[in-house]
Amino acid sequence: MALLRLIMVAALFSTSIFAHAETQPYHVNAGDILIVYVWNEKDLSQEVLVRPDGTISIPLAGQVQAGGLTVPEVEKNLIGALTKYMKDVPSVTVMIKQTAGYSIYVIGKVNKPGQFPINQPTDVMQALAMAGGLNPFAAENSINILRRDKSGEQKAIRFRYSDVKAGENLSNNVLLQSGDIVVVP
Repeated sequence: MALLRLIMVAALFSTSIFAHAETQPYHVNAGDILIVYVWNEKDLSQEVLVRPDGTISIPLAGQVQAGGLTVPEVEKNLIGALTKYMKDVPSVTVMIKQTAGYSIYVIGKVNKPGQFPINQPTDVMQALAMAGGLNPFAAENSINILRRDKSGEQKAIRFRYSDVKAGENLSNNVLLQSGDIVVVP
């Protein structure tokens, strides 16, 4: 019976994660490495690092905003910047080579606190597993996820570990965003 319940909980986790992943495109972060390809323009095609301010530099285009945008939005920005200097509208393709800037943090009473780079949708339970689980002194029903919104204001999202562990209140097991901090008191 316990095994069946565990399998059902795992199925619900994976279903909700993949459903959310389909509706939430990846947003480029500072530290990510992008490959920019401008068709028929070898000198403009290159690998670029997204700087801490969220911009990338491409010859002719100059500094272009990439951080916080989806790949199609970055392509659109590059096309706009390059069109000023090219006779024809350029064909631009952007690919993500490395998602080094997409990290979450788990601190407090876990077995391996730290920064965890992630490259797929990750929920709170998965983050706690990456941190080696809760230690025996953790206040499992007082966990908070600290998240900053686009304006920079931080908010706390309450997480009750025991509910999710028991297969209850699974909507509480939110998907984490880059920069989120899971605090385990």
